[in-house]
Amino acid sequence: LCRSLLNEEQRFLAAFFETVHTLLSRMTGKGKVTKKEINARISELLKQSVKSEGVINLFSDVKAEFSLFDTAFLDEISKMKEKNIAVELLKKLLAEKVALYQKTNIVQSEKFSDLLNRSLSNYLKGLLTNEEVIQELLQLAKDIASADSAANELGLTPEEKSFYDALTKPQAVHDFYSNEELVAMTKELTDSLRKNRTIDWQKKESARAGMRRMIKHLLKKYHYPPEEAANALETVIKQCEQWTDNEQEIYTTKSAKMYEIHEGEIQMAAEP
Repeated sequence: LCRSLLNEEQRFLAAFFETVHTLLSRMTGKGKVTKKEINARISELLKQSVKSEGVINLFSDVKAEFSLFDTAFLDEISKMKEKNIAVELLKKLLAEKVALYQKTNIVQSEKFSDLLNRSLSNYLKGLLTNEEVIQELLQLAKDIASADSAANELGLTPEEKSFYDALTKPQAVHDFYSNEELVAMTKELTDSLRKNRTIDWQKKESARAGMRRMIKHLLKKYHYPPEEAANALETVIKQCEQWTDNEQEIYTTKSAKMYEIHEGEIQMAAEP
């Protein structure tokens, strides 16, 4: 009632309480489901989704096997009576998928992370109802599923698709090339990067400079739009760094497991 009389600090405090109130209202409304109960329900649903024999149904109405981003599965979530649980389930699934993208495809990761955060922010501000945010999250899930299938449609491996996305991040680039030309450029770029990578190249200035020269030469060869070339170069370098870091992490993890197995075999052999 007295908002116009508040100072800046008081306005921030009021906005904070309004946000908390909105969140609590959504968490406890429509059936008074607590945060603990929501997490328990979500955990139970996810535990049931994947078993050793393969993917099984989360909901009894779904007759066929499906992935977590299958249209039938998403449709079942949209029909859940407890909308707050549906929101939390979608948020969890999407957040986990975006986290995976952070290790493999920085362009898609940034894109989907922004879309997810925007929808959830509008939801917490009260700009979207339960039903509206569910529809936005469902659409985001469908967009992610389409992005996953795009690599197969283009005949690209997942790592090639990450560089395809880096090259085509500026929408205007699609006006300069056909898809066939973009795929050819992507395959040559990925192959060149793979051949020119050395151990810890991203930590050595001379090696980084060599990689940048190689990328610049390839972009020039394909007459990449000059006004977009600088941004494309930086995006490709970032993607290659992520690619290298991810492979090193996988190698380190495998090495650690092999070491544990080897140590276990030694201990077993030493036992009387």
